[in-house]
Amino acid sequence: MASVKPNIPNESAVGNKKATDQKNPQKRKAEEDTAMDSAQGGAEIRPSFPPAKKEKLNFVEMRKIHVPNNRYTPLKDNWEKIYSPIVEHLKLEVRFNLKTRNIEIRTGKETEDPNSIQKAADFLQAFVYGFDVDDALALIRLDDLYLETFDIKDVKQTLQGDHLSRAIGRVAGKGGKTRFTIENATRTRIILADSRVHILGSYQNIQIARRAICNLILGSPPSKVYGNLKAFAERVRERF
Repeated sequence: MASVKPNIPNESAVGNKKATDQKNPQKRKAEEDTAMDSAQGGAEIRPSFPPAKKEKLNFVEMRKIHVPNNRYTPLKDNWEKIYSPIVEHLKLEVRFNLKTRNIEIRTGKETEDPNSIQKAADFLQAFVYGFDVDDALALIRLDDLYLETFDIKDVKQTLQGDHLSRAIGRVAGKGGKTRFTIENATRTRIILADSRVHILGSYQNIQIARRAICNLILGSPPSKVYGNLKAFAERVRERF
């Protein structure tokens, strides 16, 4: 019969393993943790952290929004509605400079969110563009709303005189019917100020509304634009 030699570990190998374990205690601990996790059926143990505390800002940031002459009277009439959310909700400091006709906002000692001043600037800019105070307040309350503005001449640079007036009329419609239809279909708010168009809404809805307005400016018949908006509204209704 053939003799079988017992498997005796080499003393040098054992010594090297002990030395390696003594040199790398962190590696040995990691291996033990891995073995324990596998023994528990592979369940992942996630660490739990306490919620982050809001820290007050240590620097002062300031923004200025110019108020044109045509929005000066509405600003005076709605100053209390504009002042309250900026000071009470966003914890900012605000004032109206009579000399420069600018609304000045800045962060203070009570300001907690660094994005508050940007929200307040967007809110004030929307009001200056001509949006109603209640519509502009949505920029403070919601995070996924944006403000976009463009000139009708940017869509078609050859528009001058009566051609420009007709393009504006096609966007507005008789008695504002076309503008209201675009607003209701895309869930946006649109302001026509001379040759400029201001749109307030979510990113996707702004793109749809802008595409419809550009098609009207370029001469597409309103019936075709209405059909595209109706299809978009049906897709949104099915999604929700």
